[in-house]
This record gives sequence, C-alpha cells and structure tokens, in this order.
Amino acid sequence: MGKHHLQDAIDSLKSTKIRMTPQRQAILEFLFESMTHPTADDIYKALEGRFPNMSVATVYNNLRVFKDVGIVKELTYGDASSRFDCVTSDHYHVICKSCGKIVDFHYPGLDEVETLAESVTGFDVGSHRMEIYGVCPECKTKH
Repeated sequence: MGKHHLQDAIDSLKSTKIRMTPQRQAILEFLFESMTHPTADDIYKALEGRFPNMSVATVYNNLRVFKDVGIVKELTYGDASSRFDCVTSDHYHVICKSCGKIVDFHYPGLDEVETLAESVTGFDVGSHRMEIYGVCPECKTKH
C-alpha cells in the first residue's frame, strides 16, 4: 500500500506548487512507511544522518506545510508532543495509556455511524473520529 499513497501525496503537492525537496520527500516517505505515527522528533532522529543540516524546526515546518495541503494529519491525543499521520482512508486509533503508542485499525462498518447520526439528529455530518484506549502488548509484558 505504502508507495501508491506516497505517489498520490507527492502528486497533490505538485499541484499546489510546493517544491518537492529531498528533505520533504524523505519526511513523507518516512511517514508513509512508519506505522507508528511518529513525532517530529522521531522523524528528525531518523533522518538526521542523511540530512546533517536539517533541524527539528525544519521537520516541523515541513509537516505544517503537508498539514495545510491536507496530506498529513496532526494527532494531538493526551500527551504533549504531536504525532503525525498520513491522511489515508478512514481509520481509527488504539492508544496505549502507558507509552502513548498509537496503532491504526480499520473497521469500515463504522461509516454507518455517520449516516445514523444524520438521520437521528438532522445534522449534516462531515466526519468522525474514534479513540480507543488500552495497554499495548509491550507494556503488558513489562508489568
């Protein structure tokens, strides 16, 4: 799945006249390949070897650019540092209360929730999000 969505993201950047620099490409690739919703710090640490002159601020600025274009989402759940996620198809997040890790899962059946909400309330529903909290397998084995 990764590469195809990455190409879509790159194409949508091109249509907005945003220059695709090697750094931006690397940040995007890292986001699309990592399933862990990295923080800007995580991304910086992963890429600093390849881009010695890149700062955490650069990473943040690029993430903000991606966010404005709508190919990256900023997830602010509970803990202080934002995590970033590529905007792909609708999915839900299961969040570890212990280490803060966020894992995606897909459950297409939940799309009906919006239809139901509309028919019950008369709202025009645009989107929904769901968060599920628990303890991840790694943290469970630690205890």
